[in-house]
Amino acid sequence: MIDSYSIFIRDLVLAMEIGVHTHEKGRKQRVRINLTAETQRDPDDHSIDGVVSYEDLLHGIKEIAEIGHIELVEVFGDRILDMVMEHRRVLEADVCIEKLDVFGETESVGARMRRQRVD
Repeated sequence: MIDSYSIFIRDLVLAMEIGVHTHEKGRKQRVRINLTAETQRDPDDHSIDGVVSYEDLLHGIKEIAEIGHIELVEVFGDRILDMVMEHRRVLEADVCIEKLDVFGETESVGARMRRQRVD
């Protein structure tokens, strides 16, 4: 029997270089990331090898954010989804990227993306 379940990372806030405008280049700004991944699990496997580790996903997101300047939140989201879908147990993933300090009259602006395994 194979079960599916969701793992998530909620409200991860990182300072990173992101944005297309001149004033956004060369400086960090706060970005909030929310990730949910629907995964498969063998309920008879009680080891860490039987699950997708949210710790690994968290470290992966941080590594992507630290690589260097990213122009678009959509590109950042795509890179996160690429990393998540490398895990063979992930069936689908949803990521929301929010820039927190862009407009004073909003809490955040951003994009949400979803990817499904089709093979």
